[in-house]
Amino acid sequence: MVKLNNLQKEYKGFKLNVTMEIPEGTVVGLIGRNGAGKTTTIKSILGLIRPSGGEIEVFGKKPSDLTSEDKQKIGAALSESGFCMIFTIEDVIKVLKGSYAGFDENRFRDMCTAQSLPFDKKIKVFSSGMKAKLRVLVAMSHDAKLLVLDEPTAGLDVIARNDILTLIRKYLEEDPTRSIIISSHISSDLEGLCDDIYMINDGKVILHEDIDSLLGNYGLIKLSSEEYEAIDKKYITAKKEDRFSVTCLTSEKQFYLDNYPKAVIENAHIDDIIVLMLGE
Repeated sequence: MVKLNNLQKEYKGFKLNVTMEIPEGTVVGLIGRNGAGKTTTIKSILGLIRPSGGEIEVFGKKPSDLTSEDKQKIGAALSESGFCMIFTIEDVIKVLKGSYAGFDENRFRDMCTAQSLPFDKKIKVFSSGMKAKLRVLVAMSHDAKLLVLDEPTAGLDVIARNDILTLIRKYLEEDPTRSIIISSHISSDLEGLCDDIYMINDGKVILHEDIDSLLGNYGLIKLSSEEYEAIDKKYITAKKEDRFSVTCLTSEKQFYLDNYPKAVIENAHIDDIIVLMLGE
């Protein structure tokens, strides 16, 4: 559904160069530090910024060749975007009716009601969670085939986050051909939602794995300094040392389970991988 081939974008002191693919019917997660290039990648896909080089395909076409009908198949919720704060949801409905041929007003009203969003209050008095829910509901309001969600749960409490993730899961269940690209700093959101994970650092993809391989094959090995010196390091991806011990990340957990049965080896989660690979 989306292909990026050596997508490049240059700013002063920063250069993006990313290759990735979002197949039909999949959820792809972007992880990385602030400033790593996640939002630049998303804005490039949406045509909000002009790349310096490389190729982008959306629905098999270059962004410049997308028709109005093609663009209506894309729904976006960007963390830094929003609505006029003096609007009510009734005002938003008027805008959506005029903007999207596929806008389903009754369904949108039902979804807003289910999320306890008031129709007659100005958006400026909404809580952060209510604003985030509204952004996601608007992205879903016109039967988009591709959802692009930039930090949709950032800064929200656990209940609001779970509400948004439930909305996303239900949206996928309605049509298995829909695809989503989502960036998030909250690893538990991605572990329970994504099919593929891309880790971006300093404008480059430094890790790409499907979620099953990531959670099934990656592991943490906890060693003393002496044990680390003696271990076979060919499948060690990253390590973190303190005064008396070394924690290693491996993408071949089973190799170390088979060959070092006395070693302390644990399953690795996305947070662990971020900490070890990015030094956070």
